[in-house]
Amino acid sequence: MQRLLIVGCSGSGKSTLGRRVGAKLGLPVVHMDQHFFRTGWEIKPDHEWNAIVDELVAGDSWVMDGNYSNTFERRIKRADTVIFLDFPTWFCVYRVLKRWLTHLGKTRIDAAPGCPEKMDFEFLSYVVNYNRRSKPKMLKIMQGFDGEFVRLKSVKAIDAFVAQLDEKRIAS
Repeated sequence: MQRLLIVGCSGSGKSTLGRRVGAKLGLPVVHMDQHFFRTGWEIKPDHEWNAIVDELVAGDSWVMDGNYSNTFERRIKRADTVIFLDFPTWFCVYRVLKRWLTHLGKTRIDAAPGCPEKMDFEFLSYVVNYNRRSKPKMLKIMQGFDGEFVRLKSVKAIDAFVAQLDEKRIAS
């Protein structure tokens, strides 16, 4: 495990898991949100974003969290492991609302600088519709993946996965 891609709905815990896995394996953690946005949630132009993604995936090792379906195929080609956080819609909605209230007016460590936590209809709609719209597309792309595929469906499963990373590291 040298290049891990963590995907799933917003609120599923991608960034938190990314930090945990990065710490366990001693790998750099890449939060895609930090690279996609400029200050004030301004989206970078496509040419700039694509160049950044190419540079990020070229690294020898990383734990990368974020869906960004327009770059997913390029990123999955470089990954040796894909972790898919597969949670029910209600859970993700609850978690993004909790995150919004907890970090209201503050910038989270996994967000781009100058992008304080916010909530709007477009984002909430994305979360509500993720399992119906985005998940099938992501799973279709993942079908052709020939590396290690891990599908986690509960917080307990995430904790067990992180715990077994110690066992894998000790065994190797």
